[in-house]
Amino acid sequence: MLKKGISFFGVFSVASGAMISSGIFILPGIAYSKTGPTVFISYFLAGLLGLIGIFSVIELSTAMPKAGGDYYYINKTFGPLFGTISGFLGWFALSLKSAFAIFGISEIIYLYTGISPLISGFLLCLFFIILNIIGVKEAAIFQFALVIGLLSLMLLYIVIGLPKIQSSYFTPFLTVEINTIIVTSGFIFISFGGLLKVANISEEVINPKKNIPLGMISSIIVVTLLYTLITFVITGTLNPSIFKNSLTPVADSARLIMGETGYIIIIIASIFAFFTTANAGIMSASRYPLALSRDQLLPYKIAVINKKFKTPTISIIITGLIIYLSLLLPLELLVKAASTVILTSYVLTNLSVIILRESNLTNYKPSFKAPFYPWLQIICVILFTFFIIDLGVAAIELSLTFLFVSFCIYMFYGRRIKKSEYALLHLLKRVTDKRLTDNILEDELREILINRDNIEQDNFDTLIKEAKVIDIDEYMDFENLLKIVTRPLSEEIEMTEEEITSRFIKRQEDSNTALSDFLAIPHIIIDGENKMFLTIIRARKGIKFTEKENKVKAIFLMGGTKEKRVLHLKTLISIATLVGLKGFQKKWLSVDNIIDIKNLMILNKRKRFY
Repeated sequence: MLKKGISFFGVFSVASGAMISSGIFILPGIAYSKTGPTVFISYFLAGLLGLIGIFSVIELSTAMPKAGGDYYYINKTFGPLFGTISGFLGWFALSLKSAFAIFGISEIIYLYTGISPLISGFLLCLFFIILNIIGVKEAAIFQFALVIGLLSLMLLYIVIGLPKIQSSYFTPFLTVEINTIIVTSGFIFISFGGLLKVANISEEVINPKKNIPLGMISSIIVVTLLYTLITFVITGTLNPSIFKNSLTPVADSARLIMGETGYIIIIIASIFAFFTTANAGIMSASRYPLALSRDQLLPYKIAVINKKFKTPTISIIITGLIIYLSLLLPLELLVKAASTVILTSYVLTNLSVIILRESNLTNYKPSFKAPFYPWLQIICVILFTFFIIDLGVAAIELSLTFLFVSFCIYMFYGRRIKKSEYALLHLLKRVTDKRLTDNILEDELREILINRDNIEQDNFDTLIKEAKVIDIDEYMDFENLLKIVTRPLSEEIEMTEEEITSRFIKRQEDSNTALSDFLAIPHIIIDGENKMFLTIIRARKGIKFTEKENKVKAIFLMGGTKEKRVLHLKTLISIATLVGLKGFQKKWLSVDNIIDIKNLMILNKRKRFY
């Protein structure tokens, strides 16, 4: 398990730092050449789209805070084929975005030192690989410090620049078609791709139920306002002929309004920004191969966690190499390809929310739910699909190449998975064959909830997870109940039905195992070594044990070999503690199904016995 070391400030700084980079220090000039003085509107619209698109990502992140982010959600929604494809696409997309940031740093280094961008790019990749191997907490602290410095410098630029804006640079203002403004928003959407990075590291977030929604929403609001104001200042202070041809528009504007000092400040800010994006990029992109490996879609060694630093060393190194190789791609194609893949991820995450909600999974319990369901998700799917189409053939072709590679890897490696369950099966289960699923996904989601909510576990919880749960809807006595439960039990513990029944009846005759008119714990010693079982029975109409305890609703049928006596005793105490929790008896009778019964016993804050 990965170490939890990212706080609210970590979430905010990873998301913000991943967004504030090339998206504002390089892209505005390219975007201005497409839409003119309305470029700041395109940035605002892109931020607005990012905000409405991120609601579904936040819902999924709080329901399933796991390494791999959107890959994990899509895998558990659509199955391993789509999961493999989305995992590789996401991995490539964030690697491309990180390469975009390292390209920016390398260009600055080349400008002032003449060192080849490929050499400086290699050294930078090596630095970020080492930093992320050392630990996610250390990388997050480094990220937070850079983001604070970056935001301070950019606010200084805005405050000084606003009074110096020339209104003449905004004319003619409304000659650009609305469609062009919207299409440009799709082009610069890579600027907001950093939001997906938080989902990838959600497993390492402290208190993800609170820190993920607050961190991501506050981040996109702050960055959208910052982007809009910065592009507004650039447009109003930089000559249009210079702006549309500039790859350093903020620095060029700062030199005009603040002199050489301003130029140096923005160069420093841009270095901070590129560093934050590259650092966040390798931190989050490296969680894709980790998640793919965990699900047996890549070799298991990739998921090996460094014992000292608790980080996925091999995954980080491979991601660093991909980022370095991405530096060989042309700049505009790099932007378009990354935007295409990021937009595709948004489409699939919004579809995932619809399927997961409609599949009626008991253990799908997000602490944050996207508003205006399902209309918000449907609108997002339509809008992001439109943007993908509008980005052009070259970007789509590169994305399809990545898709083909991902498909081949799944066909030759990933499809060997023996047993896999996903939400789409549960949705089909509602309208077709009830036997389509074995509740594997429910069990997996329960484990995620335990980890998310920091619920301690003991041997009793393990017994419950492995226990058979039986729901009895008719009234009967204890002997008739034994006729129902002993057949599957005899196969499990290798004793005859008659012997099991005989021992339980003798135990009941020697000492009444009904502790109250609600609870009974029949227990026996069984033959063999190192064996223990627990069968849980809910009887809404009751089971008769004695004339007094004649409507027992909760029966925990258990047994163990002699050397399991200590665990046997702790289990008895755990059951009594559990049933004594406030509201337990009412919930026991009201929950709908077997999954809810197990959840009631596992997802609680009772005292644990070790």
